[in-house]
Amino acid sequence: MKKAITAAAVMGVVALAASGCSASTPVQEGPIKIDFWHGYTEADGKVLNSLVDEFNASQDEVEITTSTKPWATLLDTALPALSSKTGPQLVALPAENVPVWASKGALHDLDDWYGAADSGADVLNESAVATGIVDGKNYAAPLSFTPLTMFYNTAMFTEAGVEVPTTWDEWVAAANALTIDENGDGTPEQYGLALQDHGTVGNGVWPSLFKSGGGDVVTTDGEVVIDSPENIATLSYWRDALAEGNFSPTGLAGADADGLFSAGKVAMTLAGPWMATVSESSNIDFGIAPLPAGPAGVKASALAVDLSITSQATEQEKAAVQTFLTWFYQKKNMITWSLASGWPPLTSEVTPDDVAENEVVSALTEQAPNGVALLPGVIPSTDVLTAMDTATQKALAGGDIASLLGAAQKEMESALAD
Repeated sequence: MKKAITAAAVMGVVALAASGCSASTPVQEGPIKIDFWHGYTEADGKVLNSLVDEFNASQDEVEITTSTKPWATLLDTALPALSSKTGPQLVALPAENVPVWASKGALHDLDDWYGAADSGADVLNESAVATGIVDGKNYAAPLSFTPLTMFYNTAMFTEAGVEVPTTWDEWVAAANALTIDENGDGTPEQYGLALQDHGTVGNGVWPSLFKSGGGDVVTTDGEVVIDSPENIATLSYWRDALAEGNFSPTGLAGADADGLFSAGKVAMTLAGPWMATVSESSNIDFGIAPLPAGPAGVKASALAVDLSITSQATEQEKAAVQTFLTWFYQKKNMITWSLASGWPPLTSEVTPDDVAENEVVSALTEQAPNGVALLPGVIPSTDVLTAMDTATQKALAGGDIASLLGAAQKEMESALAD
């Protein structure tokens, strides 16, 4: 039997929305039908679809139909579909796409939902919410948000008698101790750390290091600060440490680091939840730990996907989607989502103990407060990240750090001015 209280709640929201519709906006008869496009194709997609089915079964007023598309396909086809009125009312977007879509007028804002006392939004992770804020308005609700984390090879740590590092100085010392160059030819057979210098996992390694060092890339007010003294100090610290210790290969992208760790060639790397599966399939005994703290603590850039209501939705459909959001963020649903998807929960109500049966999710839940949004609200994020990558890669290769960050500053300012 379907839950009458849920149906009543839906009817209340829908009636409120309908009362605000113009005379030219017809009120749908029967269930309000919502098309929902997302790009989750693995276990996360299965549990998301299952939760939508559970929501549909819980009441009679809203019916959501999911369509799973590869992310590239979704991003290529959704905007043209909206233009022809054949797109979805609800869409999952990688967070960096939210400001782009919002600037094109393709999204409804969610300020009324966030402001409603009974929406459930007050328990959401604030940093996760920040990924959907553009020009002071909320254009998204979080769907997945996981901070960059450190994976380490437990067997290598045990063999070397090294403790898991918690500060930058300990991190460098551990990386040096775990580096093995048996024949002394300058090319270690085992590296202590895979320090990515461009195309990093989730584009987040250097934003994390810069923020942990007290700096930033672009502030939430849109000010470019890549050439700050704090960032110069951070990049100098890591360039000097690497030059002295040779504890990481140079020229690494995120995929390169994943490959080295799964091949047992490196003791520590920075990655997301998928590295647990990769490590298990490669028979690597691994541990998970927060990024070691810099001078400003631990600020781990997060990989994020958001839920947005498209401009195709009527007021009635928008209200129906908001009802689903309130249902989705209930504690029991967050636990189900996290345990099956591998992503940490999105609300403060869920504790590590609630998801303890999945050790990876539990560890990531403990680290969730460390997460920070990557370039929230920045539209030309690709241009900004390209300029950052150029600076970090050339700096670690021996370039002049102040000059490189100064050039990146100008490129980013130009990109944001366009």
